[in-house]
Amino acid sequence: MRLLIVEDDRELREALTGLLQQSGYEVDACADGRDAFNTLLTRDYDLAIVDLTLPGMSGLALVRSLRRQLCGLPILVVTARDALEDRVSGLDAGADDYLVKPFEMPELEARVRALLRRHRADRDAEIRIGPLVLVPGQPRVTLGGTSVDLPASESALLETLATRVGKVVSKQAIADRLGKGGNVPSDTAIEICVHRLRRRLGPFGLKVRTLRGFGYMLETDVSG
Repeated sequence: MRLLIVEDDRELREALTGLLQQSGYEVDACADGRDAFNTLLTRDYDLAIVDLTLPGMSGLALVRSLRRQLCGLPILVVTARDALEDRVSGLDAGADDYLVKPFEMPELEARVRALLRRHRADRDAEIRIGPLVLVPGQPRVTLGGTSVDLPASESALLETLATRVGKVVSKQAIADRLGKGGNVPSDTAIEICVHRLRRRLGPFGLKVRTLRGFGYMLETDVSG
């Protein structure tokens, strides 16, 4: 599981990073809201921990922007603002949970685990896009009523695109998803995988569109 901590207090940022790494998570950190937004759009994360008081882009603005772009990303707001209106504003902006400073580290870890469990349960739900039916994490999909077993790379690519259908997925995010054991696939390997998936989906009205310099997008002209 990969987490991103967005916190401008260096001491707290380093403490949270160390704690969560010791708990077995892969952890990156940002001190600036704008940098965090760009990072989250270009790399895959399982959860974001966001302070509300940030340079570059406020925490509330960051949460709102993330919720529009990455609707399924779990977001835990961690802040010293403890007024009721602040908690309501954070949750209304799109945060999944709200933790007030100061807090005990075991509570933070428990909230992270709870959000990740909920996210995994949500991802286990069946995804339907026109003639395509898939269950995240499963290589077998249904296309036009026929079951198809996909190679691991195509399955991972299709899941990444399908969970963000109609939105651009960066090549970096795809590389993160397809990478195994720390091995990052080359641009050529990604392009070959996209080409194969495109040929497989094309007859069913599903299109993998290339947006040069940005990434790829799954589109469909069929409803369902």
